[in-house]
Amino acid sequence: MKYHADEKGYYGEFGGAFIPEMLYPNVEELRQKYLDIMYEKSFQKEFHRLLKDYVGRPSPLYFAQRLSEKYNCKVYLKREDLNHTGAHKVNNTIGQILLAKRLGKTRIIAETGAGQHGVATATVCALMGIECIVYMGEIDITRQAPNVARMKMLGAEVRPALSGSRTLKDATNEAIRDWINNPVDTHYIIGSAIGPHPYPDMVTRFQSVISEEIKWQLKEKEGRENPDYVVACIGGGSNAAGTYHHFLDEAEVGIIAVEAAGKGVDTDESAATSALGKVGIIHGCKTMLMQTDDGQITEPYSISAGLDYPGVGPMHSHLYKSGRAEFYSATDDEAMTAGLELSQLEGIIPAIETGHAFAIFEHKKFEPKDIVVISLSGRGDKDLQTYIDYFKLA
Repeated sequence: MKYHADEKGYYGEFGGAFIPEMLYPNVEELRQKYLDIMYEKSFQKEFHRLLKDYVGRPSPLYFAQRLSEKYNCKVYLKREDLNHTGAHKVNNTIGQILLAKRLGKTRIIAETGAGQHGVATATVCALMGIECIVYMGEIDITRQAPNVARMKMLGAEVRPALSGSRTLKDATNEAIRDWINNPVDTHYIIGSAIGPHPYPDMVTRFQSVISEEIKWQLKEKEGRENPDYVVACIGGGSNAAGTYHHFLDEAEVGIIAVEAAGKGVDTDESAATSALGKVGIIHGCKTMLMQTDDGQITEPYSISAGLDYPGVGPMHSHLYKSGRAEFYSATDDEAMTAGLELSQLEGIIPAIETGHAFAIFEHKKFEPKDIVVISLSGRGDKDLQTYIDYFKLA
């Protein structure tokens, strides 16, 4: 079975480009040119130079000894939290800003939930001297104040989304409206493996540097390229897409996705799309989506600002439907507890999104010989206030 996008941007039944007519020229321009630009020698040279000298790649593959001892298997952490800006997001924004420049765009827009993608976009716009507008839900602006301050320091304008649940979905809606109104000079840097084709495939390709590095790093450490399992948290799914990419066709590698169950999949406050969703269309692609019986999108909930999205990217929907990946959902409590445990066992404070991936040990037992690679997708600085309030640390 094929797990990568076809030429029309479909992963099995999911994907495609469902867009208003006014956006067609923008998306079509990208679709026609993205692969040629991305794999041009000069682009690849500049992209990899910036990943090395600016982002600080390769990110380490760290053997977590105390975590391994506790859960009786070999646990390796892919340290995306050590990237410049503190998460995996910058891998994609570096790629897309170089693409935007080659397309002659002079203005960048983006959406953000947890703020990490907004910071990463503002960072590369500052690096390249390009105007930057970031849309962010009003609720997320409040709970991710440090990242809002970073974006402003970097010269970006942060515009609040005041409609709907005032979180990530609504910020994405506002960004799409902006793009429709400014089609000629503006490039929209989408931060997740979601949106109309070619975005899911393009974002995945930029993020695939993660799994590319895991293969040679594991070869150095264990004498083999393939782990037994790769684990990542999933909202829209860019860190997961990048972590899985080089293992999708390797049948012996188990792929594990951990979604945000919020207060539980049996409550009205959850973001576990695989458990609660059905096929629908959101933000330009056909995918698994949380919705009512008459097709209205339901409001997702998670304690983590980056996972409260009502859908997952089309690649992940295909991995779920085809059975290629195992999907689990972790509650707020499980994710927060796992984040605290990682902090106290390994001295690494993760983003709350990432804490969901570490909650896998509550749901699955591994064998002592298993090599389990977990994507440590972001660091917890931005979530410190949430941790403080939750664990009453102050």
